[in-house]
Amino acid sequence: MTNVEVSRNPNENNLSVLRRFTKRVQGSGVLPRVRGIRYASRVLSPYKVKMKTLEGIKRKENIKELIKLGKMPEKPARFSR
Repeated sequence: MTNVEVSRNPNENNLSVLRRFTKRVQGSGVLPRVRGIRYASRVLSPYKVKMKTLEGIKRKENIKELIKLGKMPEKPARFSR
């Protein structure tokens, strides 16, 4: 990440220094990068990926069994307007 630095020029008030700093931060692209990684989840371990895959397979088998027994419709009902 890059640090943004703004030094105060002579005869410059605090508001204009703050405005220049804000523009420099926006131009550097620091904020979009930080906001983009804020909710990023970490990479799952191979074991976790395997367990999640096995759960999905079990769920699909269970749904197939329920459809065969007639306890579940073949296609889920779609919402209509």
